[in-house]
Amino acid sequence: MDAAFTAEQHEMRRTLREILGKHCGPDEVRAAVRTAAGHDRELWRQLARQLGLPGIAVAEEYGGVGCAPADLALACEETGRVLLPSPLLATAVLAAPLIGALGTEAQRAALLPPLAAGGLTAALAVPGPALATALALTADNVPGEWAGGGRAGGVQATSGESGWRLYGEVPQVLDGHSAGLLLVAAHTGGFARSRTLLFLVREDAPGLVRARQSTLDETRPQGRIQLRDVTAELLGDGQGDVPAALAATGRTAAGVLAAEAVGAADQALARTVDHVRQREQFGRAIGSFQAVKHRLADLYVQVQAARSAAYYAAWDPEQGALALAQALEALRITSGEAIQLHGGIGFTWEHDAHLYFKRAAADELLFGPVHRLRAHAARRAGLFGPTATATGSTSTTAATSTTTTESTTTTESTTTERMAV
Repeated sequence: MDAAFTAEQHEMRRTLREILGKHCGPDEVRAAVRTAAGHDRELWRQLARQLGLPGIAVAEEYGGVGCAPADLALACEETGRVLLPSPLLATAVLAAPLIGALGTEAQRAALLPPLAAGGLTAALAVPGPALATALALTADNVPGEWAGGGRAGGVQATSGESGWRLYGEVPQVLDGHSAGLLLVAAHTGGFARSRTLLFLVREDAPGLVRARQSTLDETRPQGRIQLRDVTAELLGDGQGDVPAALAATGRTAAGVLAAEAVGAADQALARTVDHVRQREQFGRAIGSFQAVKHRLADLYVQVQAARSAAYYAAWDPEQGALALAQALEALRITSGEAIQLHGGIGFTWEHDAHLYFKRAAADELLFGPVHRLRAHAARRAGLFGPTATATGSTSTTAATSTTTTESTTTTESTTTERMAV
């Protein structure tokens, strides 16, 4: 494996950093997230037109750039550096790969070109706060355990003379309030023959009700969607392995998210270094104190280790979950230290340092927590006993269930304590 970046990749990164540097200062980011769409539509069109950003990993035959996921990860490192609010994650990282993997040729030909061009945005809707589980990042994505299982809750699909119709609600959908196309995970077949399938729902479908949600991290807008007897189109022919496709998408998405978190952590560290060089105490810059130097050195090592893991995962998606765990941990520690080293102004919501702290907290709630990412990767590698079963298997052990329950309890307690602080 040759992990060296090509001249084209370096040029893409330079160009993207230059564009984002001009349009994505903290004030511009705050203004963009408070628009109805939750992002700067003109900047999104510019990134699509000049760099083909939404279609970096889409095949050329469908109007994309045809690059590897590693190129998308490099781009997301730069978008993470400025906390760019955009539909990139929901559209290019989650939705487009699923359409490419499960869609019919007609669906791919109809949907991928406008997605790659940036004219159409998409969002993945999975019931409940279960995105990390659906993507098989923190647990095997057994459909019955995250998508309703044919019981009450989740989204249900029925088929009749008029086609497929969906009923239900999804409370947390990344960019769900503004996406032109929704990929909705729904159960069909009732309890006895329950299956989870993906369906396409257009933004103008009768019976679709959407509303933007208040979120901890405004740069990742979320929407609540309600499906009231909504006409939907089945993605693919119904024979595809939906859990396997979601798991494959999750592995790639984890590497991309890791790179994004590394970019955010690196920028938080850079801002902190600039601050301690300028802020004086006792007649000298606080950055000259040995204790501050040691703290910054530790952060630098943490960020560089996370960057190495993220780059490795960009070429080997199987390592995505572990890289994401390390990157999220680096971002959490770095953003927390940034607030401390900014002193009395760093804890306020209006300060720039808090933008990165909120991204760290929100990403761990959405895609983690860190200890569950690592525990699931360890189980799949067989470190806790026999090699884990394939994704989608319904066989679980009592020990695993107990461990998961304990981990969930610990996570809830930890999250409560952090938000209290």
